[in-house]
Amino acid sequence: MARFQFCCVFVLVALAVLAVNPSSSYRFTIVEPKSGSDSDLDSDSESLLFHQDYSPPAPPPPPPHGPSVSCSEDLGGVGFLDTTCKIVADLNLTHDVYIAGKGNFIILPGVRFHCPIPGCSIAINVSGNFSLGAESTIVAGTLELTAGNASFANGSAVNTTGLAGSPPPQTSGTPQGIDGAGGGHGGRGACCLTDTKKLPEDVWGGDAYSWSTLQKPWSYGSKGGSTSREIDYGGGGGGKVKMDILQLLDVNGSLLANGGYGGAKGGGGSGGSIYIKAYKMTGIGKISACGGSGYGGGGGGRVSVDIFSRHDDPKIFVHGGYSIGCPDNSGAAGTLYDAVPRSLFVSNYNQTTDTYTLLLEFPFQPLWTNVYIQDKARATCPLLWSRVQVQGQISLLCGGVLSFGLAHYGTSVFELLAEELLMSDSTIKVYGALRMTVKMFLMWNSELHLDGGGGDTTVSTSMLEASNLFVLRGSSVIRSNANLGVHGQGFLNLTGPGDSIEAQRLVLSLFYRIYVGPGSILRAPLLNASRDAVTPKLYCERQDCPYELLNPPEDCNVNASLSFTLQICRVEDILVEGFIKGSVVHFHRAKTVTLEPSGEISASGMGCRGGVGEGKLLGNGFGSGGGHGGKGGRVCYNNSCVEGGITYGNANLPCELGSGSGDFSPGYSSAGGGIVVIGSMEQPLSGLSLEGSIRVDGESVKRLSRDENGSIVAPGGGSGGTVLLFLRYLILGESSLLSSGGGSGSPGGGGGGGGGRIHFHWSNIPTGDIYQPIASVKGIIHARGGAAADDGFYGKNGTITGTACPKGLHGIFCKECPSGTFKNVTGSDPSLCRPCPVDELPTRAVYVTVRGGVSETPCPYRCISERYHMPHCYTALEELIYTFGGPWLFGLLLMGLLILLALVLSVARMKFVGVDDLPGPAPTQHGSQIDHSFPFLESLNEVLETNRAEQSQSHVHRMYFMGPNTFSEPWHLSHIPPEEIKEIVYEAAFNTFVDEINSIAAYQWWEGAIYSILSVVAYPLAWSWQQWRRKMKLQKLREFVRSEYDHSCLRSCRSRALYEGLKVAATSDLMLAYLDFFLGGDEKRTDLPPRLHQRFPMPILFGGDGSYMAPFSLQNDNILTSLMSQLGSPTTWYRLVAGVNAQLRLVRRGRLRSTFHSVLRWLETHANPALETHGIRVDLAWFQTTACGYCQYGLLIHTVEDCEPTSPQCVSETTWTEIQPRYGVNAHKENSPPHLRESRLFNQPHSNTEDYTTRRKNYGGIIDLDSLPSLKEKRDMFFLLSFLVHNTKPVGHQDMVGLVISMLLLGDFSLVLLTLLQLYSISLLDVLLALFILPLGLLLPFPAGINALFSHGPRRSAGLARVYALWNFMSLVNVFVAFLCGYVHYHSESSASKKIPFQPWNINMGESEWWIFPAGLVVCKIMQSQLINRHVANLEIQDRSLYSKDYELFWQS
Repeated sequence: MARFQFCCVFVLVALAVLAVNPSSSYRFTIVEPKSGSDSDLDSDSESLLFHQDYSPPAPPPPPPHGPSVSCSEDLGGVGFLDTTCKIVADLNLTHDVYIAGKGNFIILPGVRFHCPIPGCSIAINVSGNFSLGAESTIVAGTLELTAGNASFANGSAVNTTGLAGSPPPQTSGTPQGIDGAGGGHGGRGACCLTDTKKLPEDVWGGDAYSWSTLQKPWSYGSKGGSTSREIDYGGGGGGKVKMDILQLLDVNGSLLANGGYGGAKGGGGSGGSIYIKAYKMTGIGKISACGGSGYGGGGGGRVSVDIFSRHDDPKIFVHGGYSIGCPDNSGAAGTLYDAVPRSLFVSNYNQTTDTYTLLLEFPFQPLWTNVYIQDKARATCPLLWSRVQVQGQISLLCGGVLSFGLAHYGTSVFELLAEELLMSDSTIKVYGALRMTVKMFLMWNSELHLDGGGGDTTVSTSMLEASNLFVLRGSSVIRSNANLGVHGQGFLNLTGPGDSIEAQRLVLSLFYRIYVGPGSILRAPLLNASRDAVTPKLYCERQDCPYELLNPPEDCNVNASLSFTLQICRVEDILVEGFIKGSVVHFHRAKTVTLEPSGEISASGMGCRGGVGEGKLLGNGFGSGGGHGGKGGRVCYNNSCVEGGITYGNANLPCELGSGSGDFSPGYSSAGGGIVVIGSMEQPLSGLSLEGSIRVDGESVKRLSRDENGSIVAPGGGSGGTVLLFLRYLILGESSLLSSGGGSGSPGGGGGGGGGRIHFHWSNIPTGDIYQPIASVKGIIHARGGAAADDGFYGKNGTITGTACPKGLHGIFCKECPSGTFKNVTGSDPSLCRPCPVDELPTRAVYVTVRGGVSETPCPYRCISERYHMPHCYTALEELIYTFGGPWLFGLLLMGLLILLALVLSVARMKFVGVDDLPGPAPTQHGSQIDHSFPFLESLNEVLETNRAEQSQSHVHRMYFMGPNTFSEPWHLSHIPPEEIKEIVYEAAFNTFVDEINSIAAYQWWEGAIYSILSVVAYPLAWSWQQWRRKMKLQKLREFVRSEYDHSCLRSCRSRALYEGLKVAATSDLMLAYLDFFLGGDEKRTDLPPRLHQRFPMPILFGGDGSYMAPFSLQNDNILTSLMSQLGSPTTWYRLVAGVNAQLRLVRRGRLRSTFHSVLRWLETHANPALETHGIRVDLAWFQTTACGYCQYGLLIHTVEDCEPTSPQCVSETTWTEIQPRYGVNAHKENSPPHLRESRLFNQPHSNTEDYTTRRKNYGGIIDLDSLPSLKEKRDMFFLLSFLVHNTKPVGHQDMVGLVISMLLLGDFSLVLLTLLQLYSISLLDVLLALFILPLGLLLPFPAGINALFSHGPRRSAGLARVYALWNFMSLVNVFVAFLCGYVHYHSESSASKKIPFQPWNINMGESEWWIFPAGLVVCKIMQSQLINRHVANLEIQDRSLYSKDYELFWQS
């Protein structure tokens, strides 16, 4: 309204001026001088305007110039003004001079062109060039130069210092009184008068004027004041200099319009005016319109330059003059206006001053671009309701000060509009309110003070808006004692220590990001506010919640009626590393708030000193604590107690201020905590990340106080305030603190304040599958009551609450109910999470925590391991079992299925194999021939060689290979030829032959290595590998003897020519080989071949080694049959061989002492009685023929006459000595039953050392019942094999045995699959361990058994059945591994898992029944082993009468 009245008065004055002088060209806002105007009228108009806009009027236009002077006559120069005029001599003028012409005007160097009279005017107007030579000077009150070009040489000067004429009328540039103050013009003159009732800036000398013409200044400076009424000591004002140069201006001299010097008794004059207009300017000269020095320094003048192109940088000064009377208060700076960039400079050249330069109305058309206030210059905008608007930037640098309004009269609103406001080591003072709108506001070690506490509520709110960037740095401060709004769209940065924004009520809004750096402060209200400051009103007596706290307005404007003291509104991100403090702090419509460890938001001690829950005071000065969320601590004294403050407010939505100890003297009372509200009902905060602290603690009484009477005053502590958080997500770091504790009572005995209230109001809590944790809390949250001393009591704890959680969630932070509980109601109490029904949980299951919690039963659970399958947590095996009705029914079904499959398999076996191939009962009729279905009675010689009678008739001798034909001990022959062949062989050639034979019989190292590896990995494969290599070795030997060897060792020419006379053969087990010698037919000896009785005693060695795969067997061939036929019928010999082999099958390697017993008894009861009728006898003997200690067993056949009837042995010692040289073996008869002694042949002389060594290693003996216990044998690692797989007697019932084996085989395979399925339920690693230790040992028995059952021929079936037995035995290792895996798994389960005690008769396939399938496999495999033994016996022994104990029945069969 005041501004509107001012505008109306201004219009009326302007109309009056126009009515008096219609020809006047004064404009409405800016009065510009025009030639030909009425000076009186101008004075009147300026007088009227001065009182309205505080702007002195412009000076009147100068009168028209008179005629020009001449060059030579008037000026004493040379030449003409229309050509070239040169001033060659000094010239002192006494009046104004007008020089005009079309030529050049030159003042030569060293010439003085003076008119030293105040106000004297020199006007030069030439079309050509103007030149002021070096060291030349022009002295006048006014210099007005118009030329095409102008130059001022070095040392030249245009000096109007102190020669000013009269300043414009009705201006106050010359100070009044005798204070010796400086004159004013562009800046005020300084005044050294000290007035304690005024501020330093309220005292000045001459005032400023000519603001409206500063773009084209044309005013004289003002004279300084005097300290004497009689004598005017004041310095004169500066003159006027105006230059209008069409082209080039070269300034290397000085252009001076300074104020005159006033001395110690007079004030300095103010600077004059300098206006320069040119197209181009060069030179580094000096342009100065400074105030003159004096007792009080004069103010600076005005300089304006309008130069399109400035190539150099001349020095331009407009600072105030130095004050002798007050050195710290120089005259105010003048103004420098640069017209091309439209920039205004106010610089005081770093001279300290308290005097201001006036900045009046800024132009609107066009706007100035920049304003610079620098170098300790002080500028002020004194006009009320004024606007400072520039197009570019406003810079305050190096101690510059800019103020708005008048001190103590803060009743106006000021506007500041610019692109940028830059402050460095500078200050802005605003008396009233400021509306600032810039794009960028940068402060460095600067201050902005807003004094709006004048009592006018309309101007109590300032608004600072920086749309792009708002930065405080280097301890910059913005402070307002009223309301302050800071707005922007970019960044607000309080960079570091000392940076602060403080106000009584502060609103920060619309920024993209606010950063409160370490050590920086946001505060509202002020810490120590003055009495005239605007004081926000707290709602201490209200128990209801102010509406705006829960639903604040959306506009984010500063509203004094609202409860907030500090609000941050509509900001995307807030990062706090500094300190934010206020009574009611509110963050509204922010997305994220982050507090670093050094950051703190505090309202501690900023609440009410009284309030609803204020403490009570005893008469003796002791007080109780304030109450809020918790009751205040009471206090007692001399049995008199007073209760603490009451609790109040709503714990589920608190918004109350904390109460204090009582609203009495502030020095003796404590205040409660304030309020911190983050978010709102409609606009919750997206996320709060807290590593620092939020505190709303009550104020503590830290010192003991006394009142005016000296009595102790011990008030209680204030109660905690309120922290109300409207959030979606919260992070509380380890160093974070969220506190609403009560304050401590007085050390003298006051009660502690009650705790406050903290509430988390969660918004849109996700539930179900989209649930995410809404809080991560590692810090401290508390609302503890305050401490107390002596007679005081602690305050009660406050409340910490959260929004009622939806179903499935509980607690303050709405976490999921623990596993095993469910919650089907809304609420936050943990007790609402009730236990899930136990009967719904399977044995191997545990309850799990699901996303969003469990809201209904049944509660979700999971099996304790991935090997169990939902929903019953069965293993894959158990699922299979319970699918078919449980363990018992599944077992019955499996048994029935196995029987059915076994029957089908048996039928298929009979169809495939054929009835003819199956073994049947042997003929038992008397006189029957040899049972050819028993192939093991035949040797390979019988199978591979053609039976020829002449071979047996020409047979001379059989020489046995030594060694068991193993990789470590291969076959080899002795180099000593037997006695029987010495007559038919050449001994030297024989030795060569033996070397060749032995080299062929030896094995390569890699063959043994492969066997060793296979023996460990898969023994059946090792056995097959050994048999294959043995077969290959036999073929090589036979091929060598048959076709490769030239038989050179034989004496017979016919044998050598026909490659005959030598035959190599071996038993079917390929463990015993022998070399037969035959006559060639050309020997012509009647004693050859020898008859049978000549061969006695004759040893016959057993094939095999007594193991399961190679049982002992007595070989038979045509040669033996032919020899034995010399004593009787071959049938007897065949029957004898069959009976011996039947008994030898029962002999077990490793248990020879016990199993040979039956063989010896059978020989005595069945064999020898029948053979004695033919005059011969057989005895069991052992032969050691190798250097490695391998012992071979066999029969020793001799005549009955060689035995004494009473002797238990039937061969003399002499006879035993004859065995070795005759048959290639060493034999020794034992005379001492307990021990086997060496033969006497070792005492015989020996032909050489080698023969002696060989003989020492070859020995033997008869085995009888007496010597059998002392028989020694070696046991290898496969000895244990004989306990499960061994040769037995036939049992018959072959079909039934095959059926049962089929059932067991299928059952075995089924149990293997079930076991693997059980192990897979544990882990895949266990399956791999069971399968590959030994490799595939569990799976191979099934195909091996099928192969054995479906093979053609008894002999092949028996061999494959033995391999099947080996695989079955070896698979026990895999079963043991499976058993071990199950054992380890069962006993390594966590103690938390449920275990069922062992109940062998209550099989439910639970965890404790892990042993069933491995144990079943062991039983099944043992049963298979026994049945396979019987099956092999049925295949190999088809005549069970061979085991008859009846002598007659045996020989009659």
